[in-house]
Order: sequence, then C-alpha cells, then structure tokens
Amino acid sequence: LGCNNYEVIDLGVMVSCDRILQEAVERKVDVIGLSGLITPSLDEMVFVASEMERRRLTLPLLIGGATTSPQHTAVKIAPEYSQPTVHVPDASRVVDVVARLISPDQQPAFDRSNRAHQAKLREQHAGRRDRPTLPLAQARANRLRLDFSAVAVPAFTGIRKLDVALADLVPFIDWQFFFTAWELKGRFPAILDDPKIGAAATELYGHAQALLKQMVDGRLVRARGVYGFWQANSDGDDIVIYEPGSGLELLRFPMLRQQEVIADGKPNRSLADFVAPIDSGVTDYVGAFAVTAGHGVDELVKTFEAKHDDYSAIIVKALADRLAEAFAEYLHAQARRDWGFGDHLANDDLIDEHYRGIRPAFGYPACPDHSEKARLFDLLGAREVGLELTESFAMTPAASVSGLYFSHPQSKYFAIQRVGPDQAEDYARRKGMAVAEVERWLRPALGYDPSLVGA
Repeated sequence: LGCNNYEVIDLGVMVSCDRILQEAVERKVDVIGLSGLITPSLDEMVFVASEMERRRLTLPLLIGGATTSPQHTAVKIAPEYSQPTVHVPDASRVVDVVARLISPDQQPAFDRSNRAHQAKLREQHAGRRDRPTLPLAQARANRLRLDFSAVAVPAFTGIRKLDVALADLVPFIDWQFFFTAWELKGRFPAILDDPKIGAAATELYGHAQALLKQMVDGRLVRARGVYGFWQANSDGDDIVIYEPGSGLELLRFPMLRQQEVIADGKPNRSLADFVAPIDSGVTDYVGAFAVTAGHGVDELVKTFEAKHDDYSAIIVKALADRLAEAFAEYLHAQARRDWGFGDHLANDDLIDEHYRGIRPAFGYPACPDHSEKARLFDLLGAREVGLELTESFAMTPAASVSGLYFSHPQSKYFAIQRVGPDQAEDYARRKGMAVAEVERWLRPALGYDPSLVGA
C-alpha cells in the first residue's frame, strides 16, 4: 500500500483493540487492517470485529497474515461485523481490494460478491463439521507402526550454538517463495524467462540481489542458531526426551493424532509414531533447532524507511524470511550429516525434500500448538542466542524458524485437521492445561465448535 501512495498508519504488533479503534476514529482512516501471525490472533480478530460492530463503525475491515484464511474470516470474523470484512491472502492483492472498498462506484458490487463467497464458505464449513471424527482410542489403535531395528545414532547429544556467515546461507535460498510473496508464481529460475511475468521477476530479482549483496558484504544481518540431539522414546502420543548423561526424563512433548477417517485404511498418524516406543526397549533419538536471520533487520529496514524507500524495506524483510528458511535448511543438512546419513543434494532436491527425515515446526499442520515453543526454547536454551517468544508464542526476531528433527526413513509431513473433544481433553491433561485454553491454541485444527459441546 505504501508503495502505491496510500498513507499507512502502522501501529506495530501486539496492539490492543481499544487503541486500534481509537486511532482509526481519531485519524479518520478509510480502512482498518488486521494482520495475524499465529493462532491466538484469530480470536483477537473476532473480538475486534465485534467491538467495531458494538461501536457502530462503518469502516471496511481487512484480515490477513500467516494464520488467517478465507474460511476463518467467513465463519468466525465476518458474522461479527455488518460492514465489509475481506480476507486478503497476501500483500500483492491488497491494493486492488482497498481501491474497490474506498470507491463509491465499485464498493457495492465488490461487497456483494465478497458476501456471497463468504456465505458459500460457511455452507461448506457447516458440511465439514457434520463429518464425525473417530474416537481417540480407535485412532490410536490405527497408529502408524514402524520398524525401529536400525535407529540412527547422532554424533553427539546435547546442544551446539552457532553463528553462520550469510554467504553460507545464500545457496540454500528458495527463491520461488520470494517471488510468490510478490504474486509472481513460477519455478526459479524459469520464472525469469516467463513470457508474461519474466520482465517483472527479473527486475525484482535484480533489486533483491543488490540488497542481498549489501547485507552479506556489510555484515548488516547476523545469523545465529542452536541445535541438538537427545535420546528419546514415544510413550503413547508423548515424545519423552532424556537428559544427556543421566538418561533421566527431561521433558515431554505431547503430540496430537489424526482423528479423521483416513481413506484406504491408511493409519491415523502422530509425530510420536516416528520415535521408538518406550516399551520396545530401543533407544531412539530426536533433534531440535532454533535459528534466526533477523538480528540487524529492523535497523536496516528503518534506514530505508527513513529515506521513504518502502520498496527496499519490504525486500529486506522478505530476504530475511528467506535467509531464515535457508538457515533452517542449511542446519538440517548438517543435522543429517551428524546423524550419519548426510547427503550433498542440489538446491532443487532440497526444496523438493528429496532427503531422509523431517523438521516440523510447532504451529504447523503436524503439530499445530504454538505454545509448545516454550518447551522447545527451554530445551535448546534458545534465548541465549538472541531468540525470544512473545506472550502469544510468536518468535522474535520475526525472521526465525524452530522445530524438531525426526530421522526415521518413513517420517513424512502430514496434517492434524479434525481434533475431537475427547482428544482435546486428553491433550489438555497431558499438557497440564485447561481444556478451554487448549481449544484456544488448537482452534484451526478443531473438528467441533467448543461453544456447542454439551449444549
């Protein structure tokens, strides 16, 4: 928006509803935009929408951010506010959306189309809610059963901290996602020669390369991380981590299990299935990591913003995100070598995950609970390398990645999509947390409406 001559009043992160609405009224804005990075922001957006209705505001409301979706906007947020409420999937779409919303001629038709689309999404959502989940006991009985006769043993246990030169991360950058953020879709480097968007992609790539060179040569951004390995076993749907040296239980990561009916008799998976069961007598291993390429980014962004160069500021943020993901890929390659099954793959093979093992992150489909990052950070001592968590478990600096390492050859990514009330209760017990709090963290993955349970 800033690059297209709109005045944007950026209030920052973790801003209260009252301040958002007060500033909007006092500054006579045309549109309010809410961006949510992680799960708790979804509930806050619902609250903001209901407050806008209570205060009888007439401003359009934009919803965006990593956690948000058209479905959640249609089902949970839009019904709370009688004015236009629009989900915007990424920054490249917002200029057209705002232009239509503030145009007296275009807004009525745009609003009708948006409301019709949201009504359809609500109907589809209601149909999905009617599909039952399996009882948790039945889902567990259909668990994935693996052979653990040849467990990979890492070269060390415990943690290692590291500082990595940005130049070492550059070869691991997935440029496809960089272009996707600008609504330029296509495989890299073929996208540079695309007959329709090749010229725009080439120009953007040139600017990105120039800024990346500045960041690397000037050491303007610092990449720091920590990773490690621990002896581990699964105990039901928990992953038990043992203290290096003593072998005593150090902590547990409670995991969730798929509860929907899986086609063709396939198993209902949990990440715990990729670790040798405690009653197998096999000692297995799990890894963990946390990395950031965000130290120095805010300062660099501010220098461009002070020059009113929003374009370069946005590119720097996008590059930092790509460098953080590159760091995670770089470190996973190192972890595989430490585990004894390292490989030297081309970048395309890395992007397509043609390697053994996975690195799921808390908050993502296989383990959607962001609050487990606190346990992960404690295990790694991640704060000692400059990483922090907000009260809603977003990582700071923003350009950061963390997660677990699994080494079993058959470990694959999957999604937890329909958690039932029985699993929510069981998970809450294992976490030592109230069921209502668990439901808040798992809201996008719930297969039921908590407000209707027991009604």
